[in-house]
Amino acid sequence: MNQLYKTIKAAIESADAILIGASNGLSISEGYHIFADNQWFRENFGDFRQRYGIHSVLEGVFYPYPSPQVKWAFYSRLIAKKCYQEEPGQMMKNLFHLVKDKDYFVITSNGEDHFAPAGFDRNRVFEIEGRMTLSTCSAHCCEDVYENKEDVLRMAQAEKNGIVPENLLPRCPKCGAVLAVDVADGNEFFQRRKFQEKMQDYQRFVQKYHGKKLVILEFGVGWRNRMIKEPLMQLTAAEPEAVYITFNKGELYIPEAIVHKSIGVDGDIGEALASILAVRP
Repeated sequence: MNQLYKTIKAAIESADAILIGASNGLSISEGYHIFADNQWFRENFGDFRQRYGIHSVLEGVFYPYPSPQVKWAFYSRLIAKKCYQEEPGQMMKNLFHLVKDKDYFVITSNGEDHFAPAGFDRNRVFEIEGRMTLSTCSAHCCEDVYENKEDVLRMAQAEKNGIVPENLLPRCPKCGAVLAVDVADGNEFFQRRKFQEKMQDYQRFVQKYHGKKLVILEFGVGWRNRMIKEPLMQLTAAEPEAVYITFNKGELYIPEAIVHKSIGVDGDIGEALASILAVRP
């Protein structure tokens, strides 16, 4: 395993650029499991679990709450705790340290906004399903988005018994409708100007390093993922100098066509990153 980490470290150091793809497995390694009815969820959302039968963050995000006051109670508590009150973990700091001296770009389906706080340039992070630290008009009167830290922390502090006071609900400055968290809730999200601009940034990055030494680091992306994994595998196949390095505990998948230019790491992502960073010449 030590030789494997040396090989990965050498590939990163010799790369012209780094393309990072990340999904739920990376968040899980950091302690944020949106599918689990685990201790963290029960400690922080036990009241929602008992009252509405919600058994995970994912169920809570999509639950049809009876009012905006209740919906924002769930969201403000979640975003305050996970996005604003927790410091970036060592795993994310290690990942940033590994790539910070290279030109890099990140494409991720994780919405908890954990790349920029760890040091990554926000302009080089494409959150393809939105991020929870932004809000947008629930009535879709426009495509504007707003940083929501002040609103979220204010609501989280004032929330009682799973309800936010109505006068604290964030409102669209253009039409007065209640703001909603800016995450994908339908195909309309992917047609918006902001999404299309970030997609163009992603494509420009790939085009810039066509034919050059591009290292693709993929973290916790399921084998059936069509928004991140499939395009990254296709890119690896198309680029003669590309190296594909996938990290996924218990679920490695590398197509036969790119095995010769790929590395798979089956194990804890945090431990792997720490070991790679510790490799000495």
